[in-house]
Amino acid sequence: MKLFAGFLVLAATALTAPLAVAQSAKGKATPAETRTELQNGDQFVMLNGAVVKRRNGQTSGLSQNVRLPNGTKVNVKSGIVELPTGKIITLTEGDYVTADGSVNYATPQSAAAARGETAPADAQFDKVLDRGATPTPASVDARMTELNRRVDLMAQKIQLLNQKISLLSPGNAKAPDTSQLDGQIRALDEQLRAVR
Repeated sequence: MKLFAGFLVLAATALTAPLAVAQSAKGKATPAETRTELQNGDQFVMLNGAVVKRRNGQTSGLSQNVRLPNGTKVNVKSGIVELPTGKIITLTEGDYVTADGSVNYATPQSAAAARGETAPADAQFDKVLDRGATPTPASVDARMTELNRRVDLMAQKIQLLNQKISLLSPGNAKAPDTSQLDGQIRALDEQLRAVR
């Protein structure tokens, strides 16, 4: 009996040991990677053929590859970035990775290359347009009222269309008159056009 109990303990240890090692290794940086102290706004930028850390406009060299908290890995010598999804991209001059793991491209050409495409040499990023002032609570409420009205009208239209479908189903022997429903649907369409 003692021999059997000892065997069970040994077997349980053998079965759980690899699991414990795998769990303890999960998420830890390899010796060639380092988890640097990060602050919001930190960036890992490809400059002059190597990745450097930029904080508040100041750059500092990196001696080891970086693994960000979200799992993104940055090779500081080659600029190869491995995203948590497994996708691999290569940074070009001016491209950078933020502390949260998002990649920002310096040129449309580098953005296209990351997608496996090419961009014309004269391609430019779209300009950011000022869409106006920040909405006020009153304007947001008014917009929500308009959208709710639109949703109500669409629900009414769906109800009328379902009624029309059931009238026109193959089970009816004679063709039904749907002109009243058609008129109601047209009236709802007019109301929908009026609501933005």
